[in-house]
Amino acid sequence: MTGAAARRRATISDVAREAGAGKTSISRYLNGELGVLSPELRARIEAAIERLDYRPNQMARGLKRGRNRLIGLLIADLANPYSVEVLQGVEAACHALGYMPLICHAANEVEMERRFLQLLATYRVEGVIVNALGVHDAALRALGGGGIPAVLIDRTVAGLDADVVGLDNAAAARIGVEHLLARGYDDILFVVLPFEEVSSRREREEAFRAAIEATPAARGDTLVLDLQDDDALARALAALDARIADTSLRGARCALFAANAPVALCVALHLNTRYGAQWQQRVALLAVDDPDWAELAGITTIRQPTYDIGARAVEFLNERIEGAGVAARSDAFAGELIVRASTGG
Repeated sequence: MTGAAARRRATISDVAREAGAGKTSISRYLNGELGVLSPELRARIEAAIERLDYRPNQMARGLKRGRNRLIGLLIADLANPYSVEVLQGVEAACHALGYMPLICHAANEVEMERRFLQLLATYRVEGVIVNALGVHDAALRALGGGGIPAVLIDRTVAGLDADVVGLDNAAAARIGVEHLLARGYDDILFVVLPFEEVSSRREREEAFRAAIEATPAARGDTLVLDLQDDDALARALAALDARIADTSLRGARCALFAANAPVALCVALHLNTRYGAQWQQRVALLAVDDPDWAELAGITTIRQPTYDIGARAVEFLNERIEGAGVAARSDAFAGELIVRASTGG
């Protein structure tokens, strides 16, 4: 090759000239159609590819076949350890099935979610995995109308008939309440982010109330903790302190049930500041999700099989991409209770 050609990336035409063959033969070699090529021609093509350090444009090859092996992954909050752990399962399954994930972080912004969905459609992804914050069915229906299937993680979207993978939220809430009651905590406060627009949070809150109502001797209420509104957060934490003080005066035993890891971290930091390092002697804390810091702080948790959730979402999506026409499926994984000092009883 000339010096100018050597400085640029080799093309299929360069390989054809180097091997003394046509571009059709090179394409057949790259596509694995080796049986139609003579052993001598295969050897020349292989040698030319090695000499030129040729790397085929997989995107272009995929588009010619109507496939590009790209899938979109829309994540509401990558600051949440749950999302990072789900992502690990998604990436492993993508690698095993030959997909390349395009990761879009909405940073808890509804408008950003909509923009990313539009962008993924322009990239002609083969499918989308969505851990939605507030996106509505219209935005996802636009993908479906373009033949792009979607699988939802953790949260359903009203009006959208799609496969869903996540935690068995009702069972997790029951497990948590039963554990706290068994440890002697008869006044339980369920602490959750704003939950009206997020199905998983609603399911956990509804199951919590149902479990409390089934136990007349127990008292239970819900406290909304809005981490995006400083004033609302301050009011909620003041209400939490008042509840702990009131419970102590009544001689009852108070426990806090955090709906996820971000809530649990906020509550634990507040309790440590308010009551000192021995706060667990005053109030119990249990949380859905099991981030690394929970073990360090001795927090009882309900661990989600996050890696498996991410991998199953990719499996569901792959089946849709390959043409599966079955009805929408829901796979709810069981959580695992990890008992630590914060509910020592």
